[in-house]
This record gives sequence, C-alpha cells and structure tokens, in this order.
Amino acid sequence: MKVRIFKRGIVAAILISVAGCASYQGGIRGFHNQLRGGHPLKAAEMIEKKALESSDDQVVYLFEYGTALQSAGDFKKSNEAFLKAEELTDIKDYHSLSRITGSLLLNEGMVQYKGEDYEKVLINAMLAINFLAMGKLEDAQVETRKLNSKLYKYRYEAKRNYEQNPFAFYLSGMIWEENKNWDSAYIDFKRAYDLNPNFEYIKEDLIRSADRARRREDLSKWKKAFPKAVASAHMKKNEGEVVLIYAQGWAPEKRPHPNFARIPKLYRVPAQTQSAQLVVQGGAKEQTEQVYSVSDVAIKTLDDAYAPLIAKRVAGLVAKEVVADQIRQKNQALGDLAWLAMQIADRADLRQWSSLPASFQVARVRLKEGEYKVKAAGLNGLGRETGEESEWKDVKVKKGKRTFIFWRSYL
Repeated sequence: MKVRIFKRGIVAAILISVAGCASYQGGIRGFHNQLRGGHPLKAAEMIEKKALESSDDQVVYLFEYGTALQSAGDFKKSNEAFLKAEELTDIKDYHSLSRITGSLLLNEGMVQYKGEDYEKVLINAMLAINFLAMGKLEDAQVETRKLNSKLYKYRYEAKRNYEQNPFAFYLSGMIWEENKNWDSAYIDFKRAYDLNPNFEYIKEDLIRSADRARRREDLSKWKKAFPKAVASAHMKKNEGEVVLIYAQGWAPEKRPHPNFARIPKLYRVPAQTQSAQLVVQGGAKEQTEQVYSVSDVAIKTLDDAYAPLIAKRVAGLVAKEVVADQIRQKNQALGDLAWLAMQIADRADLRQWSSLPASFQVARVRLKEGEYKVKAAGLNGLGRETGEESEWKDVKVKKGKRTFIFWRSYL
C-alpha cells in the first residue's frame, strides 16, 4: 500500500511540474497571437484573470498584462499592473523548505517567479513611458531615477556587472529640459552619450544643453566634435517638438539550453519591422534611432547568471541521487523509478516577460506651434515600409515644448 501511494505521489509531482510549465507556455501563445494581430486589448483580456489573482506566476502575467495595456494606449491601467508587479518583485520571498526542496528535486517552476534582474529594471522604463505619454513629466522622471538606482545597486552592492541605462538617462535629460533645469539636463545627456555615443540625436542635445547650462568649455568641445549638429541644436522661437518613443519587436525567447537542458538560454526573435518612421500628415518624416537594445542586455544578464544557475541544478542532481538511493535501500525498483521520475520532471524554467521589446528607439520632429496629425510607420532593414503602422494621432505642438507619443510594433 505504501509503495503504491509513493508511486502515485511521484507521478503526481511530475504531472504538476510538467503541467505548470506547459500551462504557462501554452497559455501565453494565444496572447502573443493577439498582439501580433493588432489586438492588444483582446490580448490583455485573455490573461487579465491570471494577472490579478495570486499565484506563483502572477508577476510574469502582470508583466504581460501591463505591456498589452500600454500597447492599447491604456497607460493608467498599464501603470497599475506594472506597479503591482514591482511591489511583488520587491517583496522578500521566504519559500517553505518543501518548495525549495521541490525546486531542487523537480524544477524551478515550483517556486514563485520574481523576474529576472533585467526585467525588474525595465518595469521602471515602461512606467516612465506611460507617464510621458500621459504628460506626467515629474512622475516619469521618478521612474528613470529608480531604474538607474536599481542598476547601481546591482553593480556596486550585489557585485553584478551591469551597465547603466542610456535610455533612462536620455528620457531624464529631456524631462529636465522641459523643466528648464539646464545643468541637470546636460549631466544626463552626457551620461547617455557616454553609454551610447552612436546615438545621433545626442549630439544636438549636448551642444544645446551645454550652451543653456553655460558650460562654455564643454560647449566648445562639442561644437568641435560635432560641427554638423551646431546649426540644428536649438529650436526656432516658434517651434515645438514631437517625440516618438518606439518599442520595437520582441525580446529574446527563453528555451532550454542546448548544452544543459535544465537551465534556460535566450534566443533572439526575428522581426520584420526593424525601425519606425514618425510621419506628420502632409509634412515631415523622421526615422527612429536605437537608444537601447533590450535583447543585448537580456542575453548578457542571463549569460552572467549561468554559474549560479548551473550550481543550483548540479545541487539538484546530487539531491535527486541521494533521495533515489535512500529509496533503493528499501526497494530497488521503486528507487530507480523515483530517480527516473525526478530526471524527467527536471526542466528549465522558461517563464519570462516575453512581450518586452527588442529595443527602444526615438524619433523627433520639430514643428511650428499648432495642431497636427501624426503616425508611426514600420520600416524593414532596408528602410522600406512593412505595412505595420499606428493610427493617426492628434497632437498639439507648443513652442519650446515637447509632446511625447508612444508606439509598439510586434511583426
């Protein structure tokens, strides 16, 4: 009787473990299809219940839910999801001994998902974008500070080799300018440049902000370094600016590592739309430039985590052998069955914030004060339109001010 009960327990554990992974992977597939089909609200509705109910997977569903709502333009509700996700990732999680043991004997999917480090950081990037789209500049700036504060702690307190985020510094620099805090704007533009010197817009920003901050020595240096940007550094007196914040493609996808299937590996996801064009009805067009590659950072972050991941799974292998050997001492066949069952159930934890973009990009167009219709149109690697585009948006341009809009592509 005891043997039969034990066998059933092993089988049940395997089924729960495998079903958990399968349910997440299968449940998110339809969500992805809705996003690719241009139906972000339907995508959000598909996973709303899982995002709002307490479970081991709640954080990852909140990530997806907030992203879909952001794509649909419901920035307020999107923020509610991201703020809840941030709260849950910050809570210290004291797993029970049985659950920790289960994760060693079966798989990581048996413990609560708290998010990868790069995911936790990007919660604040998504919040900042939402606040900018709602015109709440101060709130957006708070999020950019929190983002880089997290990275600082990872680097200097947790001793993880993470770089600061040029996208956050760039957003912060633009916000400081809107608030006429010229010196702080210059400092953050300079930080963004140090992290991504290939970003073309930053050349104008450095010249303009150094001039307004009265940093004469720096201004002279930037004028000599970027002579072509001097003429366009300042807006004309009757001009304002429309800024498109564009989230492109899909972040890398987790799959079992080919050399050790018990841990995940990230694979880049191909995208037809590689950049976007900010289009003003009857007027200007401006192509986006990449500020920050989520794909590069995600892959590097997971690569850096391989040593502890492998160590934990190796410990799991040892634990499995110990448990199986203890059972074999009483029943050889049952011990062999337990060992085989635990090996089958041990698989990589593939939960992730799958709807993150591959990159963040920016386009800026200066316009005379007035009302305009604008849209974003997707471009492939050759600069040709892909057919993926946003709806026309009504924007009001004020002289000396910026208007922020957001668009996300999925194809």
